[in-house]
Amino acid sequence: MDDKMMFIDPHVHMTSRTTDDYQAMAQAGVVAIIEPSFWLGQPRTQVGSFQDYYSSLVGWEPFRAKQFGIQHYCTIGLNSKEANNEALAEQVMELLPLYFHKENVVAVGEIGYDDQTPAEDKYFRIQLEMAKELNMVVQIHTPHRDKKSGTIRSMEVCLEHGLDPSMVIVDHNNEETVKDVLDRGFWAAFTIYPKTKMGNERMVAVVKQYGSKNIIVDSSADWGVSDPLAVPKTASLMLRSGVSKADVVKTTYQNALDAFGKNGKMKESDWLQAEGINQTQLFNDNSVLRGQQPRVDDDLIK
Repeated sequence: MDDKMMFIDPHVHMTSRTTDDYQAMAQAGVVAIIEPSFWLGQPRTQVGSFQDYYSSLVGWEPFRAKQFGIQHYCTIGLNSKEANNEALAEQVMELLPLYFHKENVVAVGEIGYDDQTPAEDKYFRIQLEMAKELNMVVQIHTPHRDKKSGTIRSMEVCLEHGLDPSMVIVDHNNEETVKDVLDRGFWAAFTIYPKTKMGNERMVAVVKQYGSKNIIVDSSADWGVSDPLAVPKTASLMLRSGVSKADVVKTTYQNALDAFGKNGKMKESDWLQAEGINQTQLFNDNSVLRGQQPRVDDDLIK
């Protein structure tokens, strides 16, 4: 694979990953990532937990990514699973607007359905209205169970609320949902997992069948069995399987930039014109290093 290829992973939960992952991603050509706010594996029990989590997505995590030469963006929202705690969800709704205007927040997300309960539907719709009012992109989490009907329902609700499909990224797609999403004009994102959901061989087949228009590849790497290198690995497999380089670039880089860059916060110049790495920098007196020699790129030395 061309060493000069650049990749964007537009759905990866780096809060759950280590600095080794950042290093490996940077070496593989990942120049930018988007970290959606999501469920942490067990329910949060108070609004302060959400506040601290969102604050880390706009503070500590962008700093940590930059220490390895990766630009970090995020999406902010109440995930569908925790929308079922209505007393807590009401408090989170009041908290969200404090974060939507932060400089690295590129969308409202990831929001949508899990078990497709009335509470999930209620807070999904509230957040869609917030996005519509602020003219923000929306990132949809489609349910892992009853996926096709849940995906169609998600899109129908977006249209009901007057959202432009070009402003909505529908994630966690598979072969069963992709045509419905593309036919309606939404962005179709695919999370590539090593063992379950979409594997990269299946992703190659999807691109060969449907082309590259509106299709986005991401890793959704998190605290479970997942792979933060899923995007470059899938790109490599696509090239070896005869997919054109132009289609690989679109599905692993350009489409993500076009979809999430609509509000101007995410720009190609952010990484093409970025300053070199300087690991002597601190965040609240904290370093990502543990006694190692800090890396300082030569172009920073005057």
